Amino acid sequence: MENPEQLIRKGVHHERLKEGLVKTLLGSLTWGVVFVALLIFGRICWDGLPVLFKPEAPFVDVAFLTERTQTLHVFDDSAGTRHSLPADQYHAWIDKNGSEAVFNETSYSYSGGGIAGPIVGTALLTLLSTVLALFFGVAAAIYLSEYAKQGRFIQWVGFTYFSFQGWNSSLIAGSATLACMILPVIITASEESLKAVPQGFREASLALGATRWHTIRKCVLPFALPGILTSSVLSLARAAGETAPIMFTAAVAAKDTMPWEGEGGILGTFQSQVQALPYHIYTLAARIPTSDYTQRAQYGSVFVFLLMIFLFSTVSIVLRNRVRAKLKW
Repeated sequence: MENPEQLIRKGVHHERLKEGLVKTLLGSLTWGVVFVALLIFGRICWDGLPVLFKPEAPFVDVAFLTERTQTLHVFDDSAGTRHSLPADQYHAWIDKNGSEAVFNETSYSYSGGGIAGPIVGTALLTLLSTVLALFFGVAAAIYLSEYAKQGRFIQWVGFTYFSFQGWNSSLIAGSATLACMILPVIITASEESLKAVPQGFREASLALGATRWHTIRKCVLPFALPGILTSSVLSLARAAGETAPIMFTAAVAAKDTMPWEGEGGILGTFQSQVQALPYHIYTLAARIPTSDYTQRAQYGSVFVFLLMIFLFSTVSIVLRNRVRAKLKW
């Protein structure tokens, strides 16, 4: 019969084995996710870098970033030389050499020129939707956290806006705006950030005769701002990457002008349709026959899109860290 000391040692040994197995399992799952993500990003960078960068000066394909999306024409001339030209250069070549000099012509929609239109459209959609969502989301979070009395109705409101997050996988998401889709993230994060500010700050301010709004504006919001900016990082990435809603509400596959160049000038920008990188990538991947020419445009667009997400997120993180560094609890 085993004595109590042996039983204790055996139990400790079994627990250590379980601890080791759990640690190994969790570590394997974590590094597995990282490995898969690195494979995906590696493939995008491997195929996207040559599209954006060149081995000779100026080392960056400026035309890909600044020109508008066009149809790519691939053909042989009378000497058997292979050409791949965007629409404007193709028509200039035809005017110079004549259409009878074109042989074995194939055209690829949206695969020539650059992606200036989708870049501008993505930036406008992302920034405008984030600004709108931050304005209404922070206002709602302040009301729910500072003014509203907790009860069944408020709990139901919280459940309602939290449930909004599942709309992106249903038909109703197509009619929702990007601001509505990122609103739940901002409301939830902002409300939690406001609640994280010590109650003593509010009580001390109110005891000195300050109004509730003055207390919120001077004693609560500054300390909750880093958390609110954190929610904006998540919102920026989500707003920039959504495809389904903008397919029906804002985006077009091709457009010859920038948003502000149509009727109405700058004010008409808000009423015009725009191109967007997610929709442009979807069009190249799903609606255009696959070829080396379309894949070049596709991977180049995806790579630039990742750079934009990285830039937006970096700016938000830097702002958050600067605000946080100025605060002293």
